[in-house]
Amino acid sequence: MSFLIVLLALGLLIFVAYRGHSVILFAPLAALLAVLLTEPAMVAPVYAGVFMDKVAQFIKVYFPAFILGALFGKLIEISGYAKAAVRASVSLLGRQRAMLSIVLVCALLTYGGVSLFVVVFAVYPLAAELFRQLDIPKRLIPGTIALGAFSFTMDSLPGTPQIQNIIPTTFFGTTTWAAPWMGLIGGVFIFAVGMSYLEWRRRSAAAAGEGYGNHVLNEPTPLAEVGAAPQAWLAVAPLLVVVVMNKLFTGWIPMFYGKTATVELPGMAHAVSVDVGPMVGVWAVEAALLAGIATVLVCAWRRVALAFTEGSKAAVGGSLLAVMNTASEYGFGAVIAALPGFIAVHEALRNIPNPLVNTAVTVTALAGITGSASGGMSIALAAMADQFIQAAHAANIPLEVLHRVAAMASGGMDTLPHNGAVITLLAVSGLTHRQAYRDIFAITCLKTLAVFVVIGVYLLTGIY
Repeated sequence: MSFLIVLLALGLLIFVAYRGHSVILFAPLAALLAVLLTEPAMVAPVYAGVFMDKVAQFIKVYFPAFILGALFGKLIEISGYAKAAVRASVSLLGRQRAMLSIVLVCALLTYGGVSLFVVVFAVYPLAAELFRQLDIPKRLIPGTIALGAFSFTMDSLPGTPQIQNIIPTTFFGTTTWAAPWMGLIGGVFIFAVGMSYLEWRRRSAAAAGEGYGNHVLNEPTPLAEVGAAPQAWLAVAPLLVVVVMNKLFTGWIPMFYGKTATVELPGMAHAVSVDVGPMVGVWAVEAALLAGIATVLVCAWRRVALAFTEGSKAAVGGSLLAVMNTASEYGFGAVIAALPGFIAVHEALRNIPNPLVNTAVTVTALAGITGSASGGMSIALAAMADQFIQAAHAANIPLEVLHRVAAMASGGMDTLPHNGAVITLLAVSGLTHRQAYRDIFAITCLKTLAVFVVIGVYLLTGIY
């Protein structure tokens, strides 16, 4: 019965998310419903002492990364740098490689620190115009953007500043550059197989005589009517600054602070000690994003100044929504993990012998259940990180390897139909699940396969 209660809570959260309702509202309701059906007298204490405590912990650690990432992405958008990157890519690769151009631009933006959601809004209008001019089916746009923005640059490539690569650092004491060779191998695998799949889909459609199609919903302004964009090299500069500074700050921060930083100010009743190790990855990304923001402001001040006020408001609003969604899922997971019904799930997962496979299955399963890579990984690591670490130590597996496996697994089955990014991508594209989800799901399966590929490579070669 207790296990069925857990399934009921999870099913309710999936249902309301799929229907487009707010996770911020329904995550606590679903969690407390499970508590009510298990231990009715504990509803209020669990809400205050477990759910809200975990929500506050998540926001405390990750909110700066969310807000700085959203602001950086918005500045990239309003400065015209995103459009310039697309145009330069098309010019370099040729119009006939439109799908490759869109994938590479999405990858460049996300690896440079731009939020996945911002990439969707920034790239879709240009992708739609290219696909329309080349008569490529519009239904292939979501899968193309998903490959570029939601896959290898989100969690595979070492150093990516996306939140999915940041969260494991606080649990394992690693950095965003953990297990670089595994990340590169996984990234190349996803990119190569993903592009082969998309090109096969394009050729199949062309052979069947299918073109762009007649669409009226959310059709963008033709590319020729869009204002002139900045030079390509200038558009790429802020993205490169974020990548390079992230790497540099990852090394500088431990050298500057040591293992522990003590905060002792005249107005404080007592000193506060901060364990630097778990925070290096988070602080490095935040400092790198600040450097990227400063670069955009210096290089494109005239463009940005006109829209900075409204743009920064939109960025702040978007970051608040994103961090609260993920924090609510984190709190939900903490409550579910405390219930008797979760013990059955926990024990079943513990029976998976290999710690890397155990981590991958656990994280990707919970990411799929919640429809969120960061939310599912946060739930899994909050409940089972100590177990993963102990098993890894027993098997002489470096925690850097565990980090990369957890990050890549979070980006596996997370993009099921109720995923927020998927719903946003389809809405922006003016398409339905029936029309375009097939290709997104194919990319989802590919991402899930990739994590087991890199596990196999590590076990066979020891390379990480």
